[in-house]
Amino acid sequence: MTEILQQDDGKHGKFYITEEDKDVAHMTYTWAGSDKFIIDHTDVNPILKGQGVGLKLVERAIAFARDKRVKIIPLCPFAKATINKHAEWHDIL
Repeated sequence: MTEILQQDDGKHGKFYITEEDKDVAHMTYTWAGSDKFIIDHTDVNPILKGQGVGLKLVERAIAFARDKRVKIIPLCPFAKATINKHAEWHDIL
């Protein structure tokens, strides 16, 4: 799988994967102050379904939150369900 990239302008950001210069998967977030961000949407192109790409995006968001010592508010149903399944990630909530 290709590398998960990140864009962040201080207000909004996304973790994403591109193939042939096209966005094929992304997870968007919005900063809620300086100590937390809200994951608001996850989208994976159907050609990547079943490959665990959504999970990899969530894992990248968790790593980013831990690195920055911030919390995540998962409003995206996919991110919320995925994080809830992993008790070891609940420290970032």
